[in-house]
Amino acid sequence: MLKTHPVTRTVLWVVAALVSIWLVAPSLIVIPLSFTDKASLVFPPTGWSLRWYESFLTNPQWTAALGNSLLIAVLVAALATVLGLLAALGLRQMANKKVIAGLTFGLLAPMVVPGIVVAIGLYAVFLTLGLVGTLLGFVLAHTVLALPFTVVAITAGFAGFDARLELAAMSLGASRVTTFLRVTLPNIVPGMVSGALFAFVTSFDEVMLSLFIKSPYLNTLPVMMYSSVTRDTDPTLAAAATVILLITTVLVIAGLSLTGRKKRVTRAN
Repeated sequence: MLKTHPVTRTVLWVVAALVSIWLVAPSLIVIPLSFTDKASLVFPPTGWSLRWYESFLTNPQWTAALGNSLLIAVLVAALATVLGLLAALGLRQMANKKVIAGLTFGLLAPMVVPGIVVAIGLYAVFLTLGLVGTLLGFVLAHTVLALPFTVVAITAGFAGFDARLELAAMSLGASRVTTFLRVTLPNIVPGMVSGALFAFVTSFDEVMLSLFIKSPYLNTLPVMMYSSVTRDTDPTLAAAATVILLITTVLVIAGLSLTGRKKRVTRAN
């Protein structure tokens, strides 16, 4: 391990802290804004009130959008994790590096292609198939964006897995299915959990694609927030943003805790 001079180490820590504050500060500003007693987004707040949370929780449009976002994100996380696992297994079984590279590029393309391009393409296809404004359409569209994250996370899980454990299990008489369920799967659960969390957050925060496929009968919270910005800027918007921040933070912390606990159990065994 490369040792650094104490002064250099201190400077690096300070730079890292400043960069972290710079990245996190814009997100944290919405929290005090959501408690303001004013009817506009003014920072810093001159008074405090819970009226905007009351406005958010008692407005059927906001609560329905929140429920839709949660439902879609859960379904996307489940579907993207299953598809990501199958894709990672397929890549793992291949020997041709050029084919692997080509397929990996295809699987990760939604991370590289501009979101507006993906949105236009999916909108044209979904319009033909009658999926615009439907729950299935939202789930399939968001899965396209979330799948690369699950593939990367699960592939990383396989990279840290000792394949000799599978050979040992099969040499003792276990079938391929039993070996996968009792040996392989438990060891890649941390990667699957990480992928599912990324998929959930990707879907829960998605705006661009949702704007194209939304309908008056099915809306998501980020789209409602975007529409609110175009109409007015009352602090209900900040309350909604704080709710999103709270949900994603709790989920990520819970997921990291479960993943860390699983890794410790696996090492202990």
